[in-house]
Amino acid sequence: MNLNEYGWNQFHQENMDMLVEELKAENYVAGRVTLEHKRMYRVMTAAGEWLSVCSGAFQHAAFERRDYPAVGDWVLVEKMPGEERGIIHAILPRTSLFSRKSAGSTISEQIIAVNVDIVFLVMSMNHDFNARRLERYMVAAYDSGATPVVVLTKMDLSDDPDHYLEMARAIAFGTDVFPVSNTTGEGIEQITDMLKNGKTAALLGSSGVGKSSLVNSIIGEGKMAVQGIREDDAKGRHTTTHRELIKIPTGGVLIDTPGMREFQLWNESESLDSGFKDIEELSASCKFTDCRHESEPGCAIRNALETGKLARERYSNYVKLQKEIAFLDRKMDRQAQAAERDKWKKITKGMRKHPSKKK
Repeated sequence: MNLNEYGWNQFHQENMDMLVEELKAENYVAGRVTLEHKRMYRVMTAAGEWLSVCSGAFQHAAFERRDYPAVGDWVLVEKMPGEERGIIHAILPRTSLFSRKSAGSTISEQIIAVNVDIVFLVMSMNHDFNARRLERYMVAAYDSGATPVVVLTKMDLSDDPDHYLEMARAIAFGTDVFPVSNTTGEGIEQITDMLKNGKTAALLGSSGVGKSSLVNSIIGEGKMAVQGIREDDAKGRHTTTHRELIKIPTGGVLIDTPGMREFQLWNESESLDSGFKDIEELSASCKFTDCRHESEPGCAIRNALETGKLARERYSNYVKLQKEIAFLDRKMDRQAQAAERDKWKKITKGMRKHPSKKK
């Protein structure tokens, strides 16, 4: 198996060489995680695909979600003698990491994909198009380190494709926006042209936007099951139930992900301004550098809202995301402080149980 077709490059090779030297284990080989299921991983190596688990030492040193492998990771793996199985000993440094806050009230990170060059943000040209959701996707994509690309599906079924195209372009400043039809194949070639020379892309979108159909169009076969949308509200049914890395004919790989209707940003989202470049530029024009955009004179934001240059819904979502990230930061800080207290309590308790002997 040629790992270059799975995205292996000089950057990964150099990091592998350093890790092998550090761990003093020349029998370890490189592999890419193609599938994850309950801490078991399918890892593609030059010798084939192995079902793998993390070593005991690896798990002992792992404390949070991003310490464990995820789909798209390059890992150092050791083959079990006489079996098509492997033991993962280390994760190679990542080039990008796309994550979100886990659904619900739990404060934890859910990793969507890693080592991704391009994130295809997929939305359909129907009533399920959600401008506020696209804004969230854009912020998370910029924060991940990957290049965002907006893909608008179901062009052939849309009553007014130009309307949705204009809305997407108004949100995704400086980002490519491609309308496509999985039925007629229109626009698919523009997508596949990006996926060459070992490039890795991930598909992100809610249920029913046509991600699985898009995968089938890209790879040229009916690999992924597809389902229709509910006619009453244009919302989709879940088709993809897991993340999977798929090799495609043009020489790249694609990571398909389950549909996500809820998408909360993770606390490291420092790229809010990148997703709202228009608001950032307006804010820089305010008379006062510490302008809160409330009642200050010479506020460019308030002026843009009053004249209609800036949509109130877009600005409201910007403020909402600022508050959401600030709240998550505070929660994470409290959790870190509590974890630190618990650690020292355990250390103190251990010292009481094993007092030093008096000489």
